[in-house]
Amino acid sequence: MTSEEIEKLKYPIGKFDCPLEVSPQKIMDCISILEHFPDRLKNLVEKFNDARLDTAYRPGGWTVRQVIHHLSDSHLNAYIRFKWTLTEETPAIKAYYEDKWAKLPDYTAPIDISLNMLDALHKKWTLLLKSLDFQSLNKIYIHPESGENILKNVVGMYAWHSNHHFAHIQNLAKREGWV
Repeated sequence: MTSEEIEKLKYPIGKFDCPLEVSPQKIMDCISILEHFPDRLKNLVEKFNDARLDTAYRPGGWTVRQVIHHLSDSHLNAYIRFKWTLTEETPAIKAYYEDKWAKLPDYTAPIDISLNMLDALHKKWTLLLKSLDFQSLNKIYIHPESGENILKNVVGMYAWHSNHHFAHIQNLAKREGWV
């Protein structure tokens, strides 16, 4: 497999491209993606057996099961970062080692745990996001690796993140003839 083919498997919808200007309509579009993501994901994987769940979406990549557990952990971290940013003045947040988290025993658990967590989490998150005025989304947190992060950009990043990992699983299912 060529490096170009591997790159396409890694980034099936392309890398996140943060726009310079984010409109209120773009925010609403991203919130809609976040709102509907748990159902889309559940519908995609609900008939997968353990063999399918334990298949990597690309050579050297995570399994479908690991991706699903990663999504719940990643989005929980994002939600907490939003809460800190909305209640503190430019908080410095903690990063986490997602690759190491993916090797922990809970990443072998049934996916229903993380699917249910994503469903509840996204309900709370989108409720919060819909209640904010546009100005609130200009608040910033400091990430130890990426520096300043503006909430309105982070909304877009997690809409992308949802679609990015959905595409990993969907493309695998198409390649393998599961759908």
